[in-house]
Formats: sequence, structure tokens, C-alpha cells
Amino acid sequence: MIHLIVGNTGSGKTTYSNSLKTKNNGIIFSIDTWNNTLFLADKKETDGLNWFLERIERAEKMICNLIEQLEASGVDSILDLGLSKLAHREKFRTFATSKGFKTTTHFLDISKEIRLQRVFQRNTEKGETFEFEVSQENFDFMETWFEKPSELEMKSGILITE
Repeated sequence: MIHLIVGNTGSGKTTYSNSLKTKNNGIIFSIDTWNNTLFLADKKETDGLNWFLERIERAEKMICNLIEQLEASGVDSILDLGLSKLAHREKFRTFATSKGFKTTTHFLDISKEIRLQRVFQRNTEKGETFEFEVSQENFDFMETWFEKPSELEMKSGILITE
């Protein structure tokens, strides 16, 4: 089973993924951790969104290979990859369908006010789920970038609210 964890910045995707991991036999793929570990040390100030997207695409190729191995072993994959765009979510659904894997979409539909509060708290506390600071500018950008799942997309999904 592939679990697609969907939610805007600060919705609690990583915390939810950790909780889901304890309930299921699963491995978490958190793009924030991959980015922080593999790429952020090399990022220049002039590198923008396309720089990140290129690296995320490469990381996701590796993640898909690992998902195939986990599926063969009966282990769930928990994708904490942001999945902010419908096309991004569809990419993983198409991959799963082509391999005969099942997916479940988990949408964390949390208000902007609560998410912003969480982001600033995480920036300050630098706790367990902290990977890098999210600025007000980054948060605001994600408000325009994120595409909320439709009713059709969530037909057999799991909705998590405040």
C-alpha cells in the first residue's frame, strides 16, 4: 500500500506520517528530510524553485525504486512528499496502478491560521519534525502553489481536519 500524505505547509504531514507508521508496517519517505540531507548544503542563494524541483524529481525516481522493493516485501510506503499539485499526486497514482499497487490518499485539511502558527512554532522550537526554517514568504508562496484535492480525488481517501 502506498499512502499519499497531502496537505499544505504546516498541516502536520510529517507528524501524521509518523503516527501512521506506528499503525502500519510502513516506511516514511519525507521530501524535507531528503532535501535537507542531500541538497540544501549545495544550494546557492541564486538557486530557485526549478533547482529544487529538478532534485526532487531525481529523488523521487529513487523513491519509486524503493517502493517497488517494499511492496515486494509487504511493507507500506508513506509518501510525505508535499504532493501539493494534482499532477504530482497523479504521477504516483499512475505509477502505483502500472505496478498493481494500491494507494490511499490522506488529506490534512487544516486552516491557514493553525498551519502558520505551527510553522512559526516549528521554526522556533526546532523539534523532531524540523528540517529547515519556513519563512513567511515561503509559506505565502505555498498558499498559491497548493492544489486542494477534489471530492473525486478523495472519494476513497481519508480526510483529517482540525
